[in-house]
Amino acid sequence: MNNEQTLMSTIWPASSTAKMARNIVLAVLGSIALWVSAKVQVTFLYVPMTLQTLVVLGLGVAMGWRLAGSTVMLYLAQGAAGFPVFAGTPEKGIGLVYMAGPTGGYLIGFVIAAMLVGYLVQTGASKNVFKTFAIMVLGTAVIYVPGAVWLANFIGLEKAVEFGVMPFLYGDLIKAALAAGLFPAIWMLIGKSKA
Repeated sequence: MNNEQTLMSTIWPASSTAKMARNIVLAVLGSIALWVSAKVQVTFLYVPMTLQTLVVLGLGVAMGWRLAGSTVMLYLAQGAAGFPVFAGTPEKGIGLVYMAGPTGGYLIGFVIAAMLVGYLVQTGASKNVFKTFAIMVLGTAVIYVPGAVWLANFIGLEKAVEFGVMPFLYGDLIKAALAAGLFPAIWMLIGKSKA
């Protein structure tokens, strides 16, 4: 794999001694962004949805696979410890009880998707609108698969797809398009500022 710099390492370069401190700060800030995005609900075509998938995939684009995966795992650890970081918490339970509930598969998908997107963008794909869009759509699909499979244990596969995937497709395509416009534009701005 090409070890091209990530967006965050380009914006905030650090020496090898300061790199760990920078990554800790970024992981904590990223986990807070996930927490906030879980609580922000947007209604699109009568379907309430959070901004979490956009933040999960955005972390992958901005941080690369290792740091994005670590950030999402930190977020899950916060939730497992009982902090009300997930959508629907504390109303629908907290901690491991919530994580083992119907939406637990999506949480697993978050880690896989952030790492996959991060891996793919480290090849330079986040500098191109079309490649970024394709990567975001792929990342979304990676969230849907374990999410729907886990949800199927509670309501059956057909209903899991009907209620856990279909209502969110249009909104997630819009999120992918937003990211496809945003991240290449940031790279372009960085390039102009260094020129």
